[in-house]
Amino acid sequence: MPYAEAQGAKLCFEEAGSGFPIVFVHEFAGDARSWEPQVRYFSRLYRCITYNARGYPPSDVPEDRSLYSQDIATDDIAAVMRSAGVDKAHVIGLSMGGFAAAHFGMRYPEMAASLVIAGCGYGANRDHRDQFKSETEAAADKLERDGMEAMGKVYGAGPTRVQFENKDPRGYAEFMEQLCSHSATGSANTLRGVQAVRPSLYDLEPQLREMTTPSLLVTGDEDEPCLDANLYLKRVIPGAGLVVIPKTGHACNLEEPDAFNGAVREFLAKVEQGTWSVRDPRSVSDTLFPGRD
Repeated sequence: MPYAEAQGAKLCFEEAGSGFPIVFVHEFAGDARSWEPQVRYFSRLYRCITYNARGYPPSDVPEDRSLYSQDIATDDIAAVMRSAGVDKAHVIGLSMGGFAAAHFGMRYPEMAASLVIAGCGYGANRDHRDQFKSETEAAADKLERDGMEAMGKVYGAGPTRVQFENKDPRGYAEFMEQLCSHSATGSANTLRGVQAVRPSLYDLEPQLREMTTPSLLVTGDEDEPCLDANLYLKRVIPGAGLVVIPKTGHACNLEEPDAFNGAVREFLAKVEQGTWSVRDPRSVSDTLFPGRD
């Protein structure tokens, strides 16, 4: 199993298929295995690369909290790509991975053929920043005090996870088993170093407005913390389209793999055909009648 050399850590990655590369970036509660429905589907046409973020064995679990941050998580995507010999790729991220994908588009536009930013928005709302930070710190404390399994059972039963449990008990049980197998140290350091202190998406508006990389936003309509943020992202990222999957929570790629894969495949086809364009500025209006005084 190959490893990428990154800042202060080695990151384990895997590959399947051949063709133009796709790099998948997992969420906090997942790991590389969370992308299995997508790898099975897209590896028929693409070279699919998945990796475990730092703090998620068999990738390294640095003890030093300074080795966990949003910038480092973004740099880790580039490190995996370089180690795999990839100059440019489609980058697909969910939640924590969606934030990293968005930052990758801002900081490494020359390496991103396109971005799929899914389930992105937790903690972005300015009015809830203090609450989000305090909840994140409390979750990290619980991880260190009670261990991964105890915390995983609480985290995995949240209001944006019950949709998955209700639809697909077998898939949800597998998700929970994988979540509870993670490193408590790595997860706690990720919460404190990445989630709790990452910048609000609303504070990044100038950079987001400059990002012309073709982008697909995907969210579930019952993923409440992400809905408003995705409408905001649609409005400020010039090359963004928005897909909202009905009756769906946070893990949209696992809950509704057919809908997710279909939307992404159509998006990638348009990008590769050169027909996914930036938004026509004439469409930015709150009226149906042009020329209104």
